[in-house]
Amino acid sequence: MNDVLLGIMIPFLGTTLGAGCVFFLRGKLNLSIERGLTGFAAGIMVAASFFSLLIPALNETTDMGKWGFVPPVIGFGIGMGFLLLLDHLIPHLHMHADKAEGPQSHLAKTTMLVLAVTLHNIPEGMATGVVYAGFLSGHAGITLAAASSLAIGIAIQNFPEGAIISMPLKSAGMGQWKAFAGGVLSGIVEPIGAVATILLTDFVVPLMPYFLSFAAGAMMYVVVEELIPEMSAGEHSHVGVISFAIGFMLMMSLDVALG
Repeated sequence: MNDVLLGIMIPFLGTTLGAGCVFFLRGKLNLSIERGLTGFAAGIMVAASFFSLLIPALNETTDMGKWGFVPPVIGFGIGMGFLLLLDHLIPHLHMHADKAEGPQSHLAKTTMLVLAVTLHNIPEGMATGVVYAGFLSGHAGITLAAASSLAIGIAIQNFPEGAIISMPLKSAGMGQWKAFAGGVLSGIVEPIGAVATILLTDFVVPLMPYFLSFAAGAMMYVVVEELIPEMSAGEHSHVGVISFAIGFMLMMSLDVALG
C-alpha cells in the first residue's frame, strides 16, 4: 500500500518541483521554451493515453471478439465529453489567450490561469488512480511497474507545466511564494482524483475497460484542445513538434521498459 501512496504522489511532486523554478528563473519564459515544454507534455500525454490506458483497455475486451472495441470506444467518447463539459462549466484562461473560456466570471486573470491548468490535471489524476486501482485488485494484468511508469511519465510532463504556470504568475506581479503556491495548487487535484478513484475500486474494476479509456479520452481532449494549439501559437516553428516527438518516445520507452 505504501508503494501505491508513493505512486499517486509522484505526479504531484513533478508539479511542485516545476513550480519551484520560480525561485531560480527570472522574467518570463522564452516563447520557444514554452512551446518546447508544452509540446513535450503533449507527447507524453498522447503516449500515455495509448500505451498505458487504451491498449490495456483493449486487452481487457479480447473475449468479446470483433466487438472488443466497443467498451474502449464508449469510454473514450465519454471521457472527451466529460472534459468538454468541464470546459464549459469552469471559468478559465489559457496561456496567451485574451478571452477567458467558460461562464462569465469576475475572477482574477491569474486565478483563471491556475484553473486552466487544474482543469487538465483532473484526467491525469484519474488515469493514475485507475491504473493503481487495477493493480490493487490484481485485475487487467496491470503490474506495479506499469502503474509506476504512468505516474513517472505524468510527473515528468508535470514539471514543465508547474514552471509554465508559476512563472507567468510571478511576471504578473505575484510574489515568489504566491506564484509557487499557485503552481502547486494547480496540481493538487491529481492525488485527490487518484485517491477518489482508488476508493471506488470495487466499482471501477468491473468496468475497467471503460475507465481506462475514459481517462485516455479526457487526456486526449486536453492535448487537442489546449496543448497542441499552445505549442503551435505565433510564428511558425518546429520546436513544439520536435519536443512532442521526444515526449512521446520517452513515455513509450518508459511504458515498455517498466510495464
